[in-house]
Amino acid sequence: MSKKRRHEAHEEHIDESWLLPYSDLMTLLLALFIVLYAVSSVNTAKLEQLSNAFKSVLNNGLSIFDSSTLIETGEVESPTNMTKRMNPNGKSTAELQQEEQQNLEKLKQQLDQYIKKNGLASELETQLNQSQLLITIRDNALFEPASAAVKPEARKLAVAIGQMLLPYNDYEVLVTGHTDNRPINTAEFPSNWELSSKRAINFMKILLDNKSFDPKRFGAIGYGEYRPVDTNDTDAGRAKNRRVEVSILRKYTEPGADGQTSLSVNGNAGKSE
Repeated sequence: MSKKRRHEAHEEHIDESWLLPYSDLMTLLLALFIVLYAVSSVNTAKLEQLSNAFKSVLNNGLSIFDSSTLIETGEVESPTNMTKRMNPNGKSTAELQQEEQQNLEKLKQQLDQYIKKNGLASELETQLNQSQLLITIRDNALFEPASAAVKPEARKLAVAIGQMLLPYNDYEVLVTGHTDNRPINTAEFPSNWELSSKRAINFMKILLDNKSFDPKRFGAIGYGEYRPVDTNDTDAGRAKNRRVEVSILRKYTEPGADGQTSLSVNGNAGKSE
């Protein structure tokens, strides 16, 4: 009897130490699944707002940083409202384009009336396109052959054009000189580059005699014979190619608008009469 009790006293118990790491593993797995579930629960409303914000930014040509306030507040602005917010005067780009079109049409009408009144139809013409209001002046209205000095009687024309441009002095103005393809080689003008450049600069200087203009908005370029508007094989064609152009550049242009769109102040030019 005593031996049997001693044998039961020394009987081995089941080892339950494995339960501790097992319970820890189960706890970690539970936490993992909770996190995964939380991550997978997307707020579709917020996601849609973010998507609309990006669409508005891309459609209006703005940068992501410009729309940061939309994302922070969670409120989505329409493209029109966003554009108005970007313009200090509160007008949309479409409204500004329409206003600019009306201004340039009014200026063109004034120029055309001046041309008609003074019988200058053979010497001046105007053209309004997607990038600019272009005033073309034949060289014989401004200069003697092979000369860049503006004729005394032509200064009146330059001053009159400047007066009509004055109400629109917030526009960029580009003056360009052009010649035909006949070479010139004088002490003053070794090539048509120099001649067309000097003609553009001299005409621009007369415009800038009006101190109401900001010189920073003006530029002069000489293109020589390299941008003809007609053939150089006839006298009439060469006469059309010898010209000075005054471009009032639009501020609100559509992508891909044709015509001269860059303002460069380096004077280079082509060939002469």
